[in-house]
Amino acid sequence: MARYIPPEQSKAGQVLDIAVVVVAIFVALWLPLELGFAGAAKAIDPLDTKTWDALGQNATMASIWEKLGYTPETAHDVIQNHFHYIIDWPTLIIMAIVLIAYFVFLFRASDKEYREVINEKFDDK
Repeated sequence: MARYIPPEQSKAGQVLDIAVVVVAIFVALWLPLELGFAGAAKAIDPLDTKTWDALGQNATMASIWEKLGYTPETAHDVIQNHFHYIIDWPTLIIMAIVLIAYFVFLFRASDKEYREVINEKFDDK
C-alpha cells in the first residue's frame, strides 16, 4: 500500500490564505462598528447637577480627574457613558440556531471526508 502524501500548497497560496484571513478578521471587527451594531446599547445617563458628588466621585477621584484636565461638566459624558445590557431574545435564539446548525454541518462534512480518506487508504483491508 502506498503511503499517503498530502498535497503541498505553494508559497503564493499560503500568502493568499494569510491575506484572506487578515482581511476577514479586519472586516469582522470593523463592519459592526461601521454599521453601528457595536455599542448600540451605550447611552449617556444625564444628570441635572454636574458636581463631583453627583457623578459619584470622591475627593481623590475628583483630584485625579482635575489633574487630567477635566471639570465636572466635561467629565460628565465620560463618567455617565454606560452600557445598558438588554437581551434581545429572538435575535439570541436565531444566533444560537445558526451556530448549532453550522456545527452540525461542520461535523457531518468532516465525518464524510474522514470516512472517504479512511476508505481510500484502508479499503483493501
